[in-house]
Amino acid sequence: MSAFIPDTNDNSETPSLRYPVICIDGPSGAGKGTVTWRLAQTLGYQLLDSGALYRIVGLKAFEAGLITADASQAIDETALLELTQSLQIVFEPNSDSGRVDIIVNGAKIGEQVRNETVGGYASQVAVYPKVRQALLKLQQDMATQSGLVADGRDMGTVVFPDADVKVYLTASATARAERRVAQLLKAGQAADFDAILATIKARDERDENRATAPSKPAEDALVLDSSNLDADAVYELVKKHCQDKGVCFNR
Repeated sequence: MSAFIPDTNDNSETPSLRYPVICIDGPSGAGKGTVTWRLAQTLGYQLLDSGALYRIVGLKAFEAGLITADASQAIDETALLELTQSLQIVFEPNSDSGRVDIIVNGAKIGEQVRNETVGGYASQVAVYPKVRQALLKLQQDMATQSGLVADGRDMGTVVFPDADVKVYLTASATARAERRVAQLLKAGQAADFDAILATIKARDERDENRATAPSKPAEDALVLDSSNLDADAVYELVKKHCQDKGVCFNR
């Protein structure tokens, strides 16, 4: 694992390293995070939660007063870009929680970055090309360090178009809302199904119809609907697809 392929470019004195990249794209709530974590742990690859990058920028932009809860309000793109470029972001796997701890400018960000409100902020900032460009290099640099499993919406279409494996994991808005309600209730939090469903549909509309890097399957991606599948079934189907593409699993 963490194997690399030399790029035999005659114009380069030192061959560049090309590590395996697996892209798991799709809307929020389809199960991308779970399958990405499991693949990364099994293969010993790095994990990239690209959606968290936009959530981080959205949260920090809100805290800085650059955006508000009103999604129709204009945002100062220059100020947003400056804020984005100032962020130092690190993902640290946490085996105890089965999730990734997010460290921003040396401080750990709590679970608020994953709530529905911050998800809305993420969609607002993600429409800005300069912000996406600022985060692009950070993501691509991760693939020069080791094998990588990247979770997002445009990993296979924009960030890693030459990825070894591309999967587009989707589910109905209703199924995703039901999963989110279950997560919140399990955490002892209040959950309004209708409000969550409306938020998911609004986010899907923005993500699928934005001018820059809309959320859609890559032409060579495996499209998998998880509406009626549990996490184990999704993992096994994705694992088989990875194996079909030449990714070796030792377990």
